[in-house]
Amino acid sequence: MSASISEFSAEVIKSLRYYVYRLIDPRNGETFYVGKGVGNRVFAHVAGEASVVQSESDDETSEKLTRIREIRNAGLEVIHVIHRHGMEEPVAFEVEAALIDAYPGLANDQGGHHSNDRGPMHAFQIRQKFEAPEFIARGDELIVNVNRLGSSRSPYDAARFAWRLDPKKAERARVVLAVEHGIVIGVLIAERWLPATAENFPGFESMPGRWGFVGRNAPPDVASAYLRHKLPADMQRARGAANPIRYTY
Repeated sequence: MSASISEFSAEVIKSLRYYVYRLIDPRNGETFYVGKGVGNRVFAHVAGEASVVQSESDDETSEKLTRIREIRNAGLEVIHVIHRHGMEEPVAFEVEAALIDAYPGLANDQGGHHSNDRGPMHAFQIRQKFEAPEFIARGDELIVNVNRLGSSRSPYDAARFAWRLDPKKAERARVVLAVEHGIVIGVLIAERWLPATAENFPGFESMPGRWGFVGRNAPPDVASAYLRHKLPADMQRARGAANPIRYTY
């Protein structure tokens, strides 16, 4: 019997319930995508089903499908691994998030579910998250959720590139707040919003359809009202929300 399959039977699907899976590159054993689903979702990426392509961002789809195409061109097949099965959907969300956080460099466009709120943190960050005071929003802030896990990027570099947003709306913000794990780590002034191209942002790769800003750190008298403060409770991202951009206006 061949070890390669492209779909599960109805009997298998019924037993699996919700599951979390990994797509692995057989050329180097690298996990390049983590997802959750039911039925034959795990095989849909290789099959290139329209339902999968439409549910993901263009960047995520492009990077993932490029890897799949390279594997096929090498005469090999993507390895499908069911990492955990027999779950209810809320549990599958959490398992998926933990795996995404554990495998840096995935083709997944977004971090794990709630990874910015409950993902990997230093003990100091945990204490800060629960002890920090909330900032008081004035109604002119743009909030950017960033994730610098495994990176040495400054809050400015993490927050300024590259986002799907309306630049006209973004220009209305007095300050841009870089938020990590619910805590404000950077208070920035966006002087110009520009298309996210390598020409506008040397050192970054072009990301069509996205925007970034050129700016500076806010002056101390402005930053002090936000820095190391946590998001007010009513601004915490809703369960399942993927957009890292929030406005207070």
